Amino acid sequence: MNKLDFLINYLLSERNDVDGIEIPENDENKFQLYRSLVNIRPVMKADEDFLKAEDEYLTELTQSKGITDIADLSPVEDGIYLWKGDITTLKCGAIVNAANSGLTGCYRPCHSCIDNCIHTFAGVRLRYKCGQLMEQQGHEEPTGMAKITPAYNLPSDYIIHTVGPIVNGHLTDEHCRLLENSYKSCLDIAIKNDIRSIAFCCISTGVFGFPQEKAAGIAVHTVREFRTTHDIQVVFDVFGDDDYEIYKRLLSRN
Repeated sequence: MNKLDFLINYLLSERNDVDGIEIPENDENKFQLYRSLVNIRPVMKADEDFLKAEDEYLTELTQSKGITDIADLSPVEDGIYLWKGDITTLKCGAIVNAANSGLTGCYRPCHSCIDNCIHTFAGVRLRYKCGQLMEQQGHEEPTGMAKITPAYNLPSDYIIHTVGPIVNGHLTDEHCRLLENSYKSCLDIAIKNDIRSIAFCCISTGVFGFPQEKAAGIAVHTVREFRTTHDIQVVFDVFGDDDYEIYKRLLSRN
């Protein structure tokens, strides 16, 4: 039995609602089943055999996608980088996860959001760790705040999870203030943990509805201001061409 078959069988054995599910023949479909089961898995411990196999499998998978080291990137201005790529393959001090207020990840099977991707490729330890943090806190994570966890099977050292504002309809000054707080909270946590480099995704854009241009402007302004008093390298990681062009334009204005 290969690692992926073992992982799927373990995840299926935890549930009582999966009778009749057969493991697909090809690896692509196997991975989709594995990811789906991980995504819907509740906050709970896994045994050491599973964790060992998952660590090996996810490490190999990430390496096969190719890892990008921040040391190999060229800054667009002093200490600030613009990179288009998969944040789960970036090696730096910390990557930022655009989380929801529950902080334990996206539970929609194979959803394409950054929260789902980060939890999938970090492994099930991440959801369990986030669940512990939420249990200790006793309430949902407030908008504009952040928490730090290990990155587990990702090439970064840490993940910083922040809850950005959700914009339904008209953009307000409060939305903008909360988004700025998200960036500040992540940067503050990084400095407190002696993290020297951090990669931001486009917080609150996409399904959270924050206009891309305005969000990028807040991100660039907040990072530039923070770097006047703190020595930290910052990567703006984008996924689409439109965000890349927005950041490229903003960062060309010194």
